[in-house]
Amino acid sequence: MKYQDLISKLTLEEKVALTSGKDFWQTVGIDRDDVKIPSAFLSDGPHGIRKQAAAADHLGLNASIPATCFPTAATMANSWNDELGEEMGKMLGEEAVDERVNVLLGPGINIKRNPRCGRNFEYFSEDPLLAGKMAAAYIRGIQSNGVSACVKHFALNNQEERRMVVDTITDERTMREIYLTGFEIAVKEGKPLSVMSSYNMVNGTHTNENMHLMRDILRGEWGYDKLVVTDWAGCNDRVQGLIAGNELEMPSCLYSNDDLYKALTKGYEVPPELTPDRPGAQYERVTAALKDGKLDESYLDECLDRLFDLIFTTDKVFEGRPADEKLAVRNVDAHHEMAKKCAEECIVLLRNENNILPLAGGTKVAVIGDFAKVPRYQGAGSSVVNPTKLDSPLACLGFKIDKFEKNPLPCAKDKVGEPGENVYNLDVVGYEPGFDRYGKKKPALIKKAVDLAKKADVALVYAGLDEVTEAEGLDRKDINIPQPQIDLIDALCAAGIKTVVVLSCGSSVELPFADKVDAIVHAYLGGQAIANAVLDVIVGNVNPSGKLAESYPYAYGDCSSASHFPGKQLSVEYREGLYVGYRYYDTANVAVRYPFGYGMSYTTFEYSGLTVDDKGATFTITNTGSRDGKEVAQLYVGLKGGKIFRPAKELKGFKKVLVKAGESVKVTIPFDERTFRYFNVATDKWETEGGEYDIMIGANVEDIRLSAKLKVAGTTEVDPYAGAALDSYRSGNAANVELEEFKALLSCGADKYKYPVPDPGYKFYKKNRMVIHYNCTVADLRYSKRWFGRLFSGAIRFARALLWKMGNRTLSNTLEMGVVHQPIRGMAKFGGMNRARMDGLIMMCNGHFFKGLGQLRRGKTKEEAREEKLMRKGRKEDLKAQDKINKDAE
Repeated sequence: MKYQDLISKLTLEEKVALTSGKDFWQTVGIDRDDVKIPSAFLSDGPHGIRKQAAAADHLGLNASIPATCFPTAATMANSWNDELGEEMGKMLGEEAVDERVNVLLGPGINIKRNPRCGRNFEYFSEDPLLAGKMAAAYIRGIQSNGVSACVKHFALNNQEERRMVVDTITDERTMREIYLTGFEIAVKEGKPLSVMSSYNMVNGTHTNENMHLMRDILRGEWGYDKLVVTDWAGCNDRVQGLIAGNELEMPSCLYSNDDLYKALTKGYEVPPELTPDRPGAQYERVTAALKDGKLDESYLDECLDRLFDLIFTTDKVFEGRPADEKLAVRNVDAHHEMAKKCAEECIVLLRNENNILPLAGGTKVAVIGDFAKVPRYQGAGSSVVNPTKLDSPLACLGFKIDKFEKNPLPCAKDKVGEPGENVYNLDVVGYEPGFDRYGKKKPALIKKAVDLAKKADVALVYAGLDEVTEAEGLDRKDINIPQPQIDLIDALCAAGIKTVVVLSCGSSVELPFADKVDAIVHAYLGGQAIANAVLDVIVGNVNPSGKLAESYPYAYGDCSSASHFPGKQLSVEYREGLYVGYRYYDTANVAVRYPFGYGMSYTTFEYSGLTVDDKGATFTITNTGSRDGKEVAQLYVGLKGGKIFRPAKELKGFKKVLVKAGESVKVTIPFDERTFRYFNVATDKWETEGGEYDIMIGANVEDIRLSAKLKVAGTTEVDPYAGAALDSYRSGNAANVELEEFKALLSCGADKYKYPVPDPGYKFYKKNRMVIHYNCTVADLRYSKRWFGRLFSGAIRFARALLWKMGNRTLSNTLEMGVVHQPIRGMAKFGGMNRARMDGLIMMCNGHFFKGLGQLRRGKTKEEAREEKLMRKGRKEDLKAQDKINKDAE
């Protein structure tokens, strides 16, 4: 081990203590003559630093220091430009260094299994290759500054509802090919200094305790030897987590761990009031396991070695630097321009009838939509950034914004409002909101908007999803654009008004008006500079080059996972298997509104001259239009007629190139070890099926421009699915797989991969009554034995509904994020109560009201209270005896 000498100087108590945070964001530091361990600071920040200046929380509620808000991961993936992602990562790393942040908690690379996942805006794609490549670039950029990126959430965390307790049930091949490949690419190519485990369980075991995920795959197969940290309050059993190699539990809770260490490291007896009996540190449990032999000290030493490697490696960048020294803050404008540059390459042109775009100079434009006033530029939750600047579309067009009737994000308060100079040569006839931001029907707003638009040549409509619809901690109820916005757009089209829609949302939505409007410009959630970036595309200063990193179905019911999202009470079954996103639509021939990889340009490209060998594919792209433009060439691979079922096409490479008007560029996309592989659950390794593969070059997954055949030798003849009744998987029609067929899939292959499918429902001991335990959520308390739990759960749910009805949707969502789906252990870990109080609450819910109430009030069991009383009595007697000795000595 690298830090064996340092570890040998630590007491057992210190070792245990160091594996939990000092507070919400910091690790513990030890400062004594023979041991100097600095404290490391961890901060949210997939697309901007969220270092909180005041009270700490994990939901983005409290203020944070100003930082550049770059485009979200879902937006950046549309650039298909990993080099640009690395540039952005460098600036994120610079700002982390300025704020003395050792670990930046991002990027998030979970797969977009279902468009309703509320946190999809934080994730790159439905495809693991694209997600992994973009994540690796982010990591390289961030870590080039000497600080750590932290890849999250490992793994299969693909929904927000019940995310802290849900059990993800999947087969081994699907897990590896779809949900782990992105992490594998990020780990091997990005080399992150830290990885964050997810909240959920996978096939019956919490991820941070999952030996198969942590030891066999992450540590063993991928060779990862750096730090793994829990998601905040994501530790279920600390002892098992340490054994699995989960080094750091965050955060520290109720009591100050720092006080505990001061007591320990100065050789004092630890006062009872400082003993961390909360589950957040699980100090006593770990110490007891070490003393009982259930936990070998070597596991603890191994964890500390990796923890120290992270701390000392990242702390080097701060050596000799004054605490108040800033670098990037002096370059706010440069970082803002970088945010704009990123946003420009991410904007996706979805529709452009009769080449209405770009708008010519002098075009009369009516600006419509609440999002034109206060832009929708980021998601909600732990990733919320307090931007250094914020461009408003109206301000960019010369309007002065006097006030905000409703301020969607507190951080926008002082950033929008000053008018800019209208440099876009558009004749703006006026502005109307057109709709209520949060979906209330107000027909009068539509009438005013239509009347204004009649005075213009074009209606520029800013539409999309609001901040309370897409947020961490909850999933969307549907994938619809709010009806008032649809009514507005329908009214404009019915009036014969040329309409250009600017969309702002972080995941796919149904677009019933798509064939009616003249143009659709999709900005996604483009960060603080998105307003100017969009206008530059609209007037032609920038040629759009973004392409969708996810599919846009006609209707939600077309999704392969629609019938099994977000699952039932206890588990979610990934019955669709490999057929996620385009892998399903393309294989099952399900038509979509916009396919994966789709995006228009103001110019045209021609593909030619494909040659293929065992190293890769080479071809030529020619710009046949009159404008310079960037094109994303996509390499897909398929095998028809093979024994092993698989999607018809799978993305295996991509390249974004700039091609000047009238010129050609030769492009090579290499193959790698993943191009032809599949995971064989019978041989327990990656294999290649022999056969003649289709090598396809496309502008998107449906628009294949060039194709060729390549014969590839196989590595095994073993068919893990021989004789199994898997018709849905063999055909690709996997949207409505029956339970028995799913069980058959999970029973294939080696015994260790034959996972059972548990009953997804609650375990009631009688009708609608269950025993409450640590992993029950507040929502589950409605089924408790006695009235207290049912009343408590009902009150929380009523409060949430009432707040929603009253229009306070942000606070309503906060209740759902932070309370409704929070397990009782999570409430304790976030500082709400210690373990004794948590046990008291559980007793009250399980029919022992007065006994539990007493313990809840005391904060300790009767035995602990009695022992503490005796200790205090003994101390008083010791003090009296010492006083007597002192007097006698005098």
